Amino acid sequence: MKVIVAMSGGVDSSVAAYLLKKQGHEVIGLSFELWDKRDLAPSNVCCSVETIALARAVARELGIEHHTVDVRDHFYRHVIEEFCESYVKGLTPNPCILCNKYIKFNFLLEKARELDAPMVATGHYARIIKSSELGVRSSELKKSDSLHDPRNLLLKGIDARKDQSYVLYVMKQEELSQTLFPLGDMRKDDIRRIAGDIGLSNALRPESQEICFVGDEGYAEFIRNFSPAALQPGRLVDTSGKFLGEHKGIAFYTIGQRRGLGISSPDPYYVVDIDRECNRVVVGSREDVYRKTIKVNTLNWISIPPLSRPRTASAKIRSTMKETPCRLVPESDDHMLVTFDEPQWAPAPGQSAVFYENDIVLGGGIIGKREA
Repeated sequence: MKVIVAMSGGVDSSVAAYLLKKQGHEVIGLSFELWDKRDLAPSNVCCSVETIALARAVARELGIEHHTVDVRDHFYRHVIEEFCESYVKGLTPNPCILCNKYIKFNFLLEKARELDAPMVATGHYARIIKSSELGVRSSELKKSDSLHDPRNLLLKGIDARKDQSYVLYVMKQEELSQTLFPLGDMRKDDIRRIAGDIGLSNALRPESQEICFVGDEGYAEFIRNFSPAALQPGRLVDTSGKFLGEHKGIAFYTIGQRRGLGISSPDPYYVVDIDRECNRVVVGSREDVYRKTIKVNTLNWISIPPLSRPRTASAKIRSTMKETPCRLVPESDDHMLVTFDEPQWAPAPGQSAVFYENDIVLGGGIIGKREA
């Protein structure tokens, strides 16, 4: 079978391509030209000229075709602009989720259609199974999650340290049905070992940074370069409204932040709220940062039909945390209240809340603005 593999130049996507070829598939590597300033980015990010060249070199080592596709306009519009505009609004976006939603799988599948390939693949640590396989997994979905038609289910990768299902919740059924995750049943140590055993030139390459296009300057300076007017100073106040000083611009702050506030106090302050309308940053105690209930919108139900009634689940509000028990209460087709069993640290508007039933990703959405 012909498979188009997204190749970033990193060890994960390289080993994914190797494993698929070893299984007998006709593998074609595909790298993305992401943005105009990629040659100014550090060499270990996935959008640099060097990493595209490295992906091409690895493809030669594996004896497979390699293509590049220019998605710079789309990446700028759907990822970079939305990333910058979100921070200007006092939100904390996740660019990996934006890229998966608007860029990666769209263009992989477009190239697959062009090359008459039935499947695409990436190096994500996640798994996909058919709902028909739930016979031996009957406890993993509630009986109330009746599946009206055969579905593809997104599951966590078995390596809990590397699981990337959180950033994949935006995928659609059509995308899941045509996607392979060869690394989902493997651990990172195994991937490094395989890369070394077969002599891949990038076997010891370090992990890429989280925000692939920002580089060493940091995200706030990146935003300043793209939108200089975005970082306007304003009032820094406590939860009672008392003036404490001046902030540098709301894009420099995120919920739960402690460092860089410039406030002298015997007790530490944390960012509790970011008020874009009044251009002010609200700070308070550590206890003020916790929330038990959050609003979630822009919902995408990936493994089950949309909720029509409340149900229990577990949720992550950031990619690195362990999911925790909660209750989901739908308010409309696109809005929901999530109440956790225990208050959660610093739910940040603009980030994603992703819902799980054991290993299965039910769906997720964007965390809304905080309420008192």
